[in-house]
Amino acid sequence: MAKGYNTDDYRALSQSQIPATVAETTGTRFDSAEDAGIFFARELNHIKAQTYDQEYPEMTALTLFPMSSEVNPGAEQVTYYSYDKVGMAKIIADYATDLPRVDVKGKPTTGNIKGLGASYGYSVQEMRASVMAGKGLDARKADSARYQIELLNNRIAWAGDKEYGLMGVLSEDNSVPLYVIAKGAKGTTKWADKTVDEILADINGMLKQMARTTKKVEKADTLALPSEAYIELQGRRIEGTDTTVLSYIQKNLKDIKNIVACPELDPDSVETNPYAKETDGQGVMLLFKNDPKKLTIENPLPFKQHPVQTKGLEMEVPCEARTAGAIIYYPMSLLIGVGIC
Repeated sequence: MAKGYNTDDYRALSQSQIPATVAETTGTRFDSAEDAGIFFARELNHIKAQTYDQEYPEMTALTLFPMSSEVNPGAEQVTYYSYDKVGMAKIIADYATDLPRVDVKGKPTTGNIKGLGASYGYSVQEMRASVMAGKGLDARKADSARYQIELLNNRIAWAGDKEYGLMGVLSEDNSVPLYVIAKGAKGTTKWADKTVDEILADINGMLKQMARTTKKVEKADTLALPSEAYIELQGRRIEGTDTTVLSYIQKNLKDIKNIVACPELDPDSVETNPYAKETDGQGVMLLFKNDPKKLTIENPLPFKQHPVQTKGLEMEVPCEARTAGAIIYYPMSLLIGVGIC
């Protein structure tokens, strides 16, 4: 258990009757209400530290995309500028005075920032039981509060939230272009029904489209795939070799440095994939440049646990976060392909 404790937690506990109520219980090992207050303040400190260390690898948006917290948590909106170079140079004569003028043109975009919240708590009886059993308070409650906030944060990062004006990486109105996946010999776009050459043609086609439409300015380095499609690449071998399709892509497509499986892109992931349905949905692949200059997930306030609040015979820990969803500075640095599974 952590040796120190949060003084705000201790102050809140000491101003309530909870430590005294527990300390007076027959069989407890506290000399006073003050000792009980210090004990539970330390216990809370330990639980909070544990919760911050908890990782949830299935929420890929929060680890895959660049994260930013540069916006002040007090802000209700965030405005960013997308810049474009305008004008052109020309051949000039000696002593020319009519030099062509060039400039930088900026376009502002404003997005909303919203709060995400949850809480957890312990009753006096739960505190008595933990002391009697000689075990700490159940940390799973704290883990659950963080999990629910991160789950919502992850969903917004992928799909946004139209009701609250939050943009996601896959939001239909975020200006990210779509790549039309060609049907294979079996008349379907699904990789499970395509040959290895047809799968490779899909990936190369996306790379070519990005290069062509941006004049090779944008060069993607990350390919995010639905879990099903990733497994297909991982298990399928190049005919006549021991090399998997996944290994072949990683070895021969040098620009793509990272290929990742994202369950949020699966055809039945309706909360994170706008193209998904419970049945007959479409899996999505995302090709993009993993660079904070291109896009970020803006979280002005990452997960935060506030000091304990006492309510009657219970102590409650409020938790919150604030997010603006996905901020995409250069939409052409991403490309979405729909229907590979």
